Amino acid sequence: MSKTLLYPFGLITAVVILVASATGRQAQKGAEEKISIGNDDIGGVVTSTKGLEAGVWVIAETTDLPTKFAKIVVTDDQGRYLIPDLPKVGYNVWVRGYGLIDSPKIRTSPGKVLNLRAVTAPSPAAAAEYYPAIYWYSMLEVPDKSEFPIAAVKSQAQWLDVVKTNGCYTCHQLGNKATRTIPKDLGSFDSSVDAWQRRIQSGQAMIQMTNNLGRLDPPRALKLFADWTDRIAAGELPASQPSRPQGVERNVVITLWDWAGPKDYLHDEVSTDKRNPRVNANGQIYGATEESTDLFPVLDPVKHKATQVKMLVRDPKTPSSKQNAMLPSPYWGPEPIWDSQSSMHNPMLDEKGRVVTGLLERLAVEPADHAVDECGRPAEWRDRLAQPQGVRGDR
Repeated sequence: MSKTLLYPFGLITAVVILVASATGRQAQKGAEEKISIGNDDIGGVVTSTKGLEAGVWVIAETTDLPTKFAKIVVTDDQGRYLIPDLPKVGYNVWVRGYGLIDSPKIRTSPGKVLNLRAVTAPSPAAAAEYYPAIYWYSMLEVPDKSEFPIAAVKSQAQWLDVVKTNGCYTCHQLGNKATRTIPKDLGSFDSSVDAWQRRIQSGQAMIQMTNNLGRLDPPRALKLFADWTDRIAAGELPASQPSRPQGVERNVVITLWDWAGPKDYLHDEVSTDKRNPRVNANGQIYGATEESTDLFPVLDPVKHKATQVKMLVRDPKTPSSKQNAMLPSPYWGPEPIWDSQSSMHNPMLDEKGRVVTGLLERLAVEPADHAVDECGRPAEWRDRLAQPQGVRGDR
């Protein structure tokens, strides 16, 4: 082809790029002109090489408060965002979204307009790192309906009940990075089946994990979990991609605080009387740490302060989760990180803002040979419910 033909084509290409670039700048400028923020807000416009980015998350996080704090919002159809009602401290702000990788964190403070540049994912594999865990877990194969019964499992629904609803997924976010890969610190094994057999014996939840798998056909289940992680290690990706938030989903504002200890997990939390959500407005939030610790977590969402209260048991001989059978964990090694005697569950607030939680307090319940209340319970229970031991909601 002659140079005479090449030059006009190059000129046309350059003009198209310039026009597209100018259009993108005009769209961003128009979006910027419509942004109004207060002294305790951070707002701006998110763009990428593809233009305005709608339906992506903007995250503001800080460690300048008594406990780690973050707020997350979603951009509108013009790429605009506003993070409202922020304490006056410094924040790291960045963009996360489907089809993207995390953008560089920008340091800023409330009261400023901050336009952000999103980073397009360089590959489908890079984009998939940000998919919800369930997209990865959906790649786990399960036996076909026609194969049942298998061992003691009568149907596919019963199998799924164990690997999803009332078994593994009760405690684990299966499909996240930690579970869809085999950690190197777990050890070396002849096969992925052997690795999974060892994996479910790690840590103090060993009995629960092995029991749950035992409700299935263990050799078949281990083979399927091994096949799942093998395929992911070989580069297989989820078959579908999540869509970005749409419509009213973009109105959601998420506020997060770091509370409890680094080795604790939360079974539940409560912030109000579930019969009357007006109770305890702006008040403290109470958690339940089940088998992990006897330290009852308390969060003050106004002062952004997290504290803990020791939950007592009546009988010091009450068994502790520290005694649970376990093999070393790839994360904590041989250390038994749980040490709960009370196994706190399901805290509730009453109409006066007092917190009540279910817990173990002694090795065995003594025979009720004394007065009972109208429900047939020992009368002392009524007093304990009215003024729970260890923690009160009064301020």
